[in-house]
Amino acid sequence: MNPKNQYNPRTMTAYAATTVRGTHPFRSETPMPKQVAPNLISWASDIEPGTIEQAARAARLPFVEGHVALMPDAHVGMGATVGSVIPTRGAIIPSAVGVDIGCGMIATETDLTAADLPDDLSALMPLVEQLIPAGVGKGHHDPAVDEALGALGTPHTDLTVRQEKTVASQFGTLGSGNHFVEVCLDERDRVWTVLHSGSRGIGNQLATRHIGEAKKLMAQYFITLADPDLAYLVQGTPQFTAYISDMLWSQRYAMESRARMDRVLSQALFGVVGKGERVKTVNCHHNFTQQEKHRGKDVWLTRKGAIKADVGDEGVIPGSMGTRSYIVTGLGNPASYNSCSHGAGRRMSRTQARRELTAASLAEAMGDRTWNADRAGALVDEHPQAYKSIDQVMDDQKDLVAVQHTLRQIFNYKG
Repeated sequence: MNPKNQYNPRTMTAYAATTVRGTHPFRSETPMPKQVAPNLISWASDIEPGTIEQAARAARLPFVEGHVALMPDAHVGMGATVGSVIPTRGAIIPSAVGVDIGCGMIATETDLTAADLPDDLSALMPLVEQLIPAGVGKGHHDPAVDEALGALGTPHTDLTVRQEKTVASQFGTLGSGNHFVEVCLDERDRVWTVLHSGSRGIGNQLATRHIGEAKKLMAQYFITLADPDLAYLVQGTPQFTAYISDMLWSQRYAMESRARMDRVLSQALFGVVGKGERVKTVNCHHNFTQQEKHRGKDVWLTRKGAIKADVGDEGVIPGSMGTRSYIVTGLGNPASYNSCSHGAGRRMSRTQARRELTAASLAEAMGDRTWNADRAGALVDEHPQAYKSIDQVMDDQKDLVAVQHTLRQIFNYKG
């Protein structure tokens, strides 16, 4: 192990406890991160050996500056672990950011309360389905988006005519997988809208291009990696510059696309209720990289399935279908590079979930919520039992975030 990357979990945690919120140390029952491999620390009380093994491979890369931090929701991903925070100097791993560049959450507090809502929100479902298309490749074209797209600038990579059409048609659309729209109530019975989405098809295509370019460079320079998906780009090269430009553009695309859907969702909800105003919005990435200073050094900090949680940073941490979500503020723990989890984290692969879980048990878990009940069979891989306990995840990261609001779903629309 490189001596400069040695980590003493007790020393680091004690340092964090004395720096977060000035003179207020963490409570004694706050869980401490554990060193689970060289240069690898974890906040997860529920983690699979394969997840640790995968993250350890990334932590051994020579350009990793310090330790890799695993969040409480960590699970196996492509190349880099979902729920990992990776500081690097002089290089970036495109697959660590992933193929859904800029994927993240947006939540809006409204001035509505539970008493303002109808007995059920079934009237909202067809409006959401029409205004926020969901599914693989799904899109629509609204001429009003052209101005918003123009403000994003252009990616470094020259797009084909087909890709340009994809950019326009998929802006403001949800996507598939675990992307969703929710209406929730907090502990005060205040109504919130919550939405999860990313950079859609164009982000995937750009990321795939650069991951492939990185792999070609590894072969060209006879660099053998423990996992080919850890292929990297070296800072100062044209390939690195091109990736950073495309990545930052994709992040802007994802954030503005979420913002548009969020506004449309609010308008639809207020139309059904007959009134309503937006009070506050939180919009955050959880698949991204950016330059930050940590431990006195400038690094590229990649958060793959993790939220920036510096002191006062607001974030949205969703559970799974049928479980709670959280609005949080960061505590700025330096051991986690000012980061926290992005959700509950998968316990089962999609294939395993479809094999072992049922539509009937999903319907039971969803209870009296308004949801895509007619598509229960297609949504089994999003079953709450396919995910880790969001309550345990939140308990594991008491030293990373403070909970501001706890949200319970009353409406769920899945991609």
